[in-house]
Amino acid sequence: MLHYESSGVVRQVPRLVIVGAIAVAVAGALATRPSDAQPAAPGRAAVTSQDTGRFDVLIAGGSVLDGTGRPAQRLDVAIRGDRIVAMSATLPRARATRVIEAAGRIVSPGFIDLHAHLEPLLQLPLAESALRQGVTLAVGGPDGGSPLPLGAYTDSVVRATVGINVAYLIGHNDIRRAVMGMSNAAPTPDQLSRMQALVRQGMQDGAFGLSTGLLYLPGTYSTVDEVVALASVAASAGGIYTSHLRKEGIGLLDGVGEALEIGRRARIPVVLTHHKAVGRAMWGKSVLTLQLVDSARRAGTDVMIDQYPYTATHTGIGVLVPSWAMAGGDAEFRKRLAAPALKDSIVRGIVDNILNDRGGGDLSRVQFSRVSWDRTLEGKTLKDWATRRNLAPTPENGAALVLEAMLKGGANAIYHVLDEADVRRIMRHPQTMIASDGRLSQPGDGHPHPRAYGTFPRVLGEYVRVQKLLPLETAVAKMTLMPATRLGLTDRGRLMVGAFADVVVFDARTVADQSTFTAPHQYPVGIETVIVNGQIAVQGAKATGVKAGRVIKHVAKSVLIARQSSTV
Repeated sequence: MLHYESSGVVRQVPRLVIVGAIAVAVAGALATRPSDAQPAAPGRAAVTSQDTGRFDVLIAGGSVLDGTGRPAQRLDVAIRGDRIVAMSATLPRARATRVIEAAGRIVSPGFIDLHAHLEPLLQLPLAESALRQGVTLAVGGPDGGSPLPLGAYTDSVVRATVGINVAYLIGHNDIRRAVMGMSNAAPTPDQLSRMQALVRQGMQDGAFGLSTGLLYLPGTYSTVDEVVALASVAASAGGIYTSHLRKEGIGLLDGVGEALEIGRRARIPVVLTHHKAVGRAMWGKSVLTLQLVDSARRAGTDVMIDQYPYTATHTGIGVLVPSWAMAGGDAEFRKRLAAPALKDSIVRGIVDNILNDRGGGDLSRVQFSRVSWDRTLEGKTLKDWATRRNLAPTPENGAALVLEAMLKGGANAIYHVLDEADVRRIMRHPQTMIASDGRLSQPGDGHPHPRAYGTFPRVLGEYVRVQKLLPLETAVAKMTLMPATRLGLTDRGRLMVGAFADVVVFDARTVADQSTFTAPHQYPVGIETVIVNGQIAVQGAKATGVKAGRVIKHVAKSVLIARQSSTV
């Protein structure tokens, strides 16, 4: 079912019929569709734990967490080429070209980041901020934003060579923008047909599904019917649906309900991505959102969650501006600001968002991360800017500064608006996976959210070792096999003979994030070795410079059927 191309692209058939379940102790059972070993590729002998050849790499003496949620076992893990070829209590070191001593360390599958912002990938091909967290596969194209056309872009990634495996979703916002611009209107039948064609092409180009960012432009102008029509195309090709909800603050429950309705009507697996409850008024409401998830699953909707382990969000400053004000693009936005009555309405909308949504009711909760027109503001808060201007830190003055920022080209910001109790509650849910929502970063470039450097080590250090919120084996499952099975990948996300050799060796006693909201450009500690497709990409907690990553592509059902039919 797998085949290889000279370009370095791995094409994998997702969403195969998978039987059984994995059990993980989280106050009961954590169950997700397990992954069976893929048959050997044509012309390639199957490998077994009795393999008698030489090994390129032997990871010796470690405690293996295989990704299934089972407790650790003391096993040696042998790698030849890009595959795991043997796992046993004792394997002969003399047969190994290279031995990694792992006594006292955890050996796990490489972490899979189901929600990653890979936009700078061609500029940062090593992807070091992800790689040094233990990430070996990251999924780009979230929140409704993806490269178009996807096939041409992934070809460029292959040519560039990259440090981690990457996969993509096709983004609704970019598809809508390509067909309808920034129109705040329902699509005509022709426009909808053209958008469906773009989704279909994206799936044929290897996308694993459709992503939406219904909070963002222009996706926020869409209806449920529009999204269902597009998600149905992705579903017919065997894809998934990931949703940045239309509302994550006031209106959160409606946002969750909308995503579940889309999944039910389109008959497509759903991921509520970076799930959270924004703003003090919504703190604690994760109790209700998780009940909605459980109810939907009992009713037959296949829904899961991903989450980052922080109490702050990150997005553009435009999220504070009412979406209607930006319909039609920047020129129309400026025209509305020139009309006093409309401007007053826009300001009131921003004030309301500062008080009840991303602003958290306090200008100090809005912290600039990237400001191209004034780099001195990066790391500073909206309150700091108001003080610099000799303005009182009122929501009204904050709104005026937000408008100024928008007219200068916008900015990105960190919003300190989440509650730790919700973070913990969502993380413990059996259907929650860990994902960063982080943008690839490098030291000195802006003031990013610490999730870009620390998501996965933070879970292992803070929430496993310090808080003891999760057993270690459960946390690893949430980072490996669970997202792999969500994508339909059967030979990644799990340590087993025949699987791709994406492996992390870490010290459970010391692993921790170092990146903070005041000093974000810091790599984690405790992630000692990372292997990508059999090659050592991190050694001694430092990147080796090896770029062994591949573009992993979903094969759409229709394409697969056509290929099978041609061989009959």
